[in-house]
Amino acid sequence: MKNLKKLILPVSLGVVALFFFSSCAVGIPKGVTAVQDFQSEKYLGKWYEMARFDFRFEKNLDNVTAEYTKKDVNSFKVVNKGHDYVKNEWKESVGEARFVNSPNEGRLKVSFFKPIWAGYNVIEIDEDYKYALIAGNNLDYLWILSREKTIPDSYKQKYLEKAKSLGFDTSKLIWVKHD
Repeated sequence: MKNLKKLILPVSLGVVALFFFSSCAVGIPKGVTAVQDFQSEKYLGKWYEMARFDFRFEKNLDNVTAEYTKKDVNSFKVVNKGHDYVKNEWKESVGEARFVNSPNEGRLKVSFFKPIWAGYNVIEIDEDYKYALIAGNNLDYLWILSREKTIPDSYKQKYLEKAKSLGFDTSKLIWVKHD
């Protein structure tokens, strides 16, 4: 009985840690595929967030941007910025994105709080790398990005239709305002 009590705490902590880290998976939603022949050099630079599913870490943010710069052949530096319109202050998060498999596949993992990584999957992108549809590791994470502060309606509709066909509830999207 004494030995059993000594095992309960470490085993319990292990189970909690396993649950916590598995919830931060770097996977891709079932039935969703990442862009193949991904050209990471063309993806670098500044992106404007057009739409997103709302999360605690982006709550009340408008004017949201993400800027990607190359760190090495397998990773990017990521700087996310946004204006909290409730607190009237700018927020910034600096992180890192790494390729899950090959730099030629749009499957990445991103971390702003190491050692916790999350899936970041480029699932649709135009040939000029001006507009992108991004999925997380499950159907609860979705973003539409643009190189400009607006997105043509044709791309908006195309990405919404694709997301719906993959099982995303696009009615939950928050459309981001840009000044």
